[in-house]
Amino acid sequence: MSLRPLPGRRSVLRGSLAASAALTLPAALGSAPAFALAGRPKAGWGVQAGDVTAHSGLVWVRSDRPARMIVETSATEAFRSPRRWHGPLLGANTDFTGTARLHGLPAGEQIHYRVLLADPDDPRRTGEPVTGTFRTTPPGRRGGVRFLWSGDLAGQGWGINPDLGGYRIYDAMARLDPDFFLCSGDSIYADGPISATAALPGGGTWRNITTEEKSKVAETLAEFRGNFRYNLLDENLKRFNAQVPSIVQWDDHEVRNNWYPGEVIADSDTRYTEKSVDVLAGRARRAFSEYFPIPTLRPGAGEGRVNRVVRHGPLLDVFVLDMRTYRNANSPGKQTTDPQGILGAEQLDWLKRELATSRAVWKVIAADMPLGLVVPDTTEGKPHIEAVAQGDPGAPLGRELQIAELLRFIKHRRITGTVWLTADVHHTSAQHYQPSRAAFTDFEPFWEFVSGPLNAGAFPASALDNTFGPERVFVKAPTASNVSPAGGYQFFGEVDIDGDSGELTVRLREQDGTVLFTQVLQPGRVGQ
Repeated sequence: MSLRPLPGRRSVLRGSLAASAALTLPAALGSAPAFALAGRPKAGWGVQAGDVTAHSGLVWVRSDRPARMIVETSATEAFRSPRRWHGPLLGANTDFTGTARLHGLPAGEQIHYRVLLADPDDPRRTGEPVTGTFRTTPPGRRGGVRFLWSGDLAGQGWGINPDLGGYRIYDAMARLDPDFFLCSGDSIYADGPISATAALPGGGTWRNITTEEKSKVAETLAEFRGNFRYNLLDENLKRFNAQVPSIVQWDDHEVRNNWYPGEVIADSDTRYTEKSVDVLAGRARRAFSEYFPIPTLRPGAGEGRVNRVVRHGPLLDVFVLDMRTYRNANSPGKQTTDPQGILGAEQLDWLKRELATSRAVWKVIAADMPLGLVVPDTTEGKPHIEAVAQGDPGAPLGRELQIAELLRFIKHRRITGTVWLTADVHHTSAQHYQPSRAAFTDFEPFWEFVSGPLNAGAFPASALDNTFGPERVFVKAPTASNVSPAGGYQFFGEVDIDGDSGELTVRLREQDGTVLFTQVLQPGRVGQ
């Protein structure tokens, strides 16, 4: 596969420290000698960009103290005649994080940006600029689209291991120079403490970088925030964030394993003193909104919604689902009516409307949980189901009813180019869904691709449920449970859309970038 050379993109990252020392400050912030003043704000957690479109994007930063966020953008890394954006005042209310909204950007261009943090009481006291870059979406099909997806970071006690060089998978992903990265959930493991060491099967010791907030399950707002800060201790991730914008959704481990609204934690789980999952979810959602640049959430409150559509020109719309906030309680999943399901009635209606009005060649449905893979929930020793499929290969029941309604809608409205991407199950696979193999037949064939984990325990392949007729065309998974990242089985996926032909190519990759499986899909079809 050929890479698309983009002048200056990686050179600005390699040279950011050297370049920042020579930057000229805007007059309102003082001149270069202000760098020498003691006590200036620092942005030690790097920068991120998110939900980039043709003319807009979000830029995120965290300060180590109160500061005013300033963003400058330029067409070149020299930052001659930059455009300046005044971001928010960063304070304790948002854990000193902030997001600036950039608008009116030129389409199809490389945008270089730098973030300065200014002392609110003395504009001359500024921190060293932190730089990043992203590409805005082209107005046409020129250049095509390339993006990556995966999920599940720092799970099962496998955290940042300095002996292995930390989260090395991010360097492999950066080498592919994607337009964006889709994080499919489990961006933290709030319910997964990180110990200094862990024994490896067959001998040996895994070493973790540790923090106080990761020493127990997260219950307080400070502990949830500390979980997000933990991952930003990894230099690979920080470099990746400065180079590749993200589209982020959440799943269960941002709060607690297999959580659902209204859940009450059993007294037997003595790790938690706060037993209301709704209380925990509120704190987690607020921290999530503070640590990722998401336009539909309000930082400092977590108000808004995770589900949204991110439009990437005429070739691609990404439909980001929230399969947590609106779901019903986990159960055996055998009910014959289920209007709430896993999406909630309102989100299902929203998804139908957006799919029906989309004019993009490809419509990627970013689901944080798979459709036809059986994911059990045995949290309290009950035979409950965590995802959609419940193991009964017959007609749709439980949450399957809502998915059947959606698939029927896609067929009868003749909506072309739908592809499902997900993570969650800690292995990589490709499933083709075909009515001729299914108990429910009123839908057109489609593909679902699974990737992950990024850095977490790997698990055996999940069982399939035949309600929608999945055939597992490819899978790579261990035979043992909770295989550490040192044992391999860490994965990410790549999607390449050709600008000329419109063909969409999916590649499932290992953590070093090795291609395991490739599938090419043709544009303009309702099913394939």
